[in-house]
Amino acid sequence: MVSGKLLFLASYFLLLASIILLITEMRIVFLGSGTSTGIPQIGCKCKVCSSTNNKDKRLRASVLISVESTKILIDCGPDLRQQLLENKIDSLSGILLTHEHYDHVGGLDDVRPLGKAQVYAEKKVLNVIQRNMPYCFGENRYPGVPRIQLNEIDEQPFHIDNILIEPIRVMHARLPILGFRIKNVAYLTDVKTIEQKSIDKLKGLDILIINALRIDEPISHISLSEALDISKKIGAKMTYFTHMSHDMGLHDDINAILPDNIQLAYDQLTIECDDVVIKRQNNK
Repeated sequence: MVSGKLLFLASYFLLLASIILLITEMRIVFLGSGTSTGIPQIGCKCKVCSSTNNKDKRLRASVLISVESTKILIDCGPDLRQQLLENKIDSLSGILLTHEHYDHVGGLDDVRPLGKAQVYAEKKVLNVIQRNMPYCFGENRYPGVPRIQLNEIDEQPFHIDNILIEPIRVMHARLPILGFRIKNVAYLTDVKTIEQKSIDKLKGLDILIINALRIDEPISHISLSEALDISKKIGAKMTYFTHMSHDMGLHDDINAILPDNIQLAYDQLTIECDDVVIKRQNNK
């Protein structure tokens, strides 16, 4: 009788442990949510650039996604040093680069205090990095230069530690770039168009992060209305807009007119979630 109870309890705790292991905690921190000029924009005195609301102050777009002990940075623009210091980030498991534009790669030199950096990007992006930072890759590198390991990727899934990364093809005007899906979270920036086959890869998301540059339609990005249309097609439980310019308008004004499941991101916004449910999110 006693042995039967012990066997039952052992089976119960094994099942409970299995369930706990399946619930993988994830933390998302918006290090920056602005476009290439940031907000405030130099020399501008518009109401957004003059705002005293911290949610209207935007560094160049970047996000840190932590899955248990794995820390994945997506894009590293010229504000990276400030972003790392403000968020007390002292280690990275990998850096994903969406494309080669300066506001997405310009801070790569600032990873040097973190040790060897594992950078994942398409070949054309890696070529730009090698051309712009030759001192990191030559035979006679001086002590103290960033140690950067370049890892070429394409549209095929790959792993950082044991975390599956799924690249998502989108178009930045005529430039093909990548977004990334990590579990039930996807990060897409600088999108102008996205094909249906990429939308199909984004079904079942808990969280979608996508660019929305401004109210009026831009040439190489999407407007607020276009971002809303794409978000509706993808159908994530929650959507956050990023990579915004001062022409988007004041954060609180725009956020107030958005659907309940869509918000403007802002610098330092932190979301904690797991594979089952979004556990905490900042309110509008």
